[in-house]
Amino acid sequence: MKREKIHLEYALNATSKNIIWSSISTPAGLEEWFADKVLSNDKIVTFFWGKTESREAEIIAIRAYAYIRFRWLDDENEREYFEIKMSNNELTNDFVLEVTDFADEDEADDQRDLWNSQIERLRRAFGF
Repeated sequence: MKREKIHLEYALNATSKNIIWSSISTPAGLEEWFADKVLSNDKIVTFFWGKTESREAEIIAIRAYAYIRFRWLDDENEREYFEIKMSNNELTNDFVLEVTDFADEDEADDQRDLWNSQIERLRRAFGF
């Protein structure tokens, strides 16, 4: 099955880069919108959903107030990752989140829908 790179952008109605960065890079922030529970042990992050589902990811790149890139440890393709990047439009002073992820071609739309849903949870949780 061919894999597809997915790139999504979300404008945020946010005034603080600190709050955005915390929401995408800390266990407490990620628990508000991405997973039910998040545990971090240096570069390895474990995400929990419900009572039985969990996945581990490695933080493979990070730059404070810019981006965080994870690689699922159970992924077959070691070149694939998911990344959440934040930027600020200097003209409008709006913040933008960019999400990059990978999915099988026949699951790409479902993956986009999942990210749209997750970002909506982020907006509600933090008032963006």
